[in-house]
Amino acid sequence: MARIAGVNIPTKKRVKVALTYVHGIGATSAAHICAKAGLGDERRVSDLTEDELTRIRDIIDADYLVEGDLRRQTSMSIKRYLDLGCLRGLRHRRNLPVRGQRTHTNARTRKGPAKAIAGKKK
Repeated sequence: MARIAGVNIPTKKRVKVALTYVHGIGATSAAHICAKAGLGDERRVSDLTEDELTRIRDIIDADYLVEGDLRRQTSMSIKRYLDLGCLRGLRHRRNLPVRGQRTHTNARTRKGPAKAIAGKKK
């Protein structure tokens, strides 16, 4: 089992896909990492040598903010908005969409299940 940035990545998958299991690395970042490390598209994690894994780890440590550090930075940014009391902070506090989406009909994921309003029937 390969371990990168504190995450056990699946050994049967291709390296590009397996790297996306790390929080903060998407498909594009994974492709860049593989290119920098000099790995082919069809390489599987189980085929990697310890040297190649070390090279991938070094690239991620040097160039990317991942896992705990990224989560900490995100939560600190949200906390800063809450402390400022700006609109984004108020939207976070009320558990509503933050980036200007409509809430009249949509936003059920953010708002939770619909709540019935008493006396609405005709």
